[in-house]
Amino acid sequence: MIEIGRVCVKIAGRDAGRKAVIIDILDDNYVMIDGEVRRRKCNIAHLEPLKEKVEIKKNASSDEVCKILNIKPKKSKDKKEKTERPRRKRINKKELAKEEDKKGKKAKKNESK
Repeated sequence: MIEIGRVCVKIAGRDAGRKAVIIDILDDNYVMIDGEVRRRKCNIAHLEPLKEKVEIKKNASSDEVCKILNIKPKKSKDKKEKTERPRRKRINKKELAKEEDKKGKKAKKNESK
């Protein structure tokens, strides 16, 4: 009953109640599913196979599965280009004290001239 192209309903988890198609059999307990659910590995115990079977090749793309089930293809999120912000430089207390000493010495030199 569990075979590639078998339409199932997910009965457990986040996607419970949604239709899926088996696109690959991984081992005795797990299959790869796709459809109204997220494409992922799924335990066979969490699926209820239906009488329907569709002709689909092994590891078919999500778009192919969506066409067969007559559902909208999933939206892919476009990655936004990040702009780099300047970072503040961290200064140790010792370095800060050295910089203040240098500024103080320069100020004294300028006063004496």
